[in-house]
Amino acid sequence: MADLERVRKWAEVLIAEHLDPAEWSFGFDHAKKRAGLCNYTQRRITVSRYLAARYGDDEIHQILLHEVAHALAGERAGHGPKWAQIAAGLGYIGRRTHDGAVVHELAPWVGRCPAGHVHYRYRPPVRALSCGLCRRGFDRANLIVWRRREITPAMRRLAASAGAGATLGAGDTSTPPQPLR
Repeated sequence: MADLERVRKWAEVLIAEHLDPAEWSFGFDHAKKRAGLCNYTQRRITVSRYLAARYGDDEIHQILLHEVAHALAGERAGHGPKWAQIAAGLGYIGRRTHDGAVVHELAPWVGRCPAGHVHYRYRPPVRALSCGLCRRGFDRANLIVWRRREITPAMRRLAASAGAGATLGAGDTSTPPQPLR
């Protein structure tokens, strides 16, 4: 679990070392599915406060290196060879995209398939979905039943502090499950 103030200091040091601190800044954002972001328009590197609180120091350092590499490579570089070369030169050894934890306890939509697999969504499902863990492709036998749960300010604070996290039943005042047709 990374200390957010320590993350801020690391980011400021990396910006001072590799970018122009008069032009580039650092901040935390409220992303729940991505770990970091390099905003070229605002010249700002951000890290998800929710995910930063869950990751260890090494993982956060890699995220910061990843985003600084984006800033150095330029907007058009994407995750191509130019970005990869710059990232490696900075000491980045991770993969090119985040596939770590997602903040599930803040997802307002929770679904279960008949086998009990749990699925999370941040936006309301607009069509019937089946469980990809049970069977590839759409299968009516594996329909996910969705329900909306209330996300309280207390749950947000808990997620931001990377506490035990809310579970499906904790603080849940949602309506009963309703299948999508």
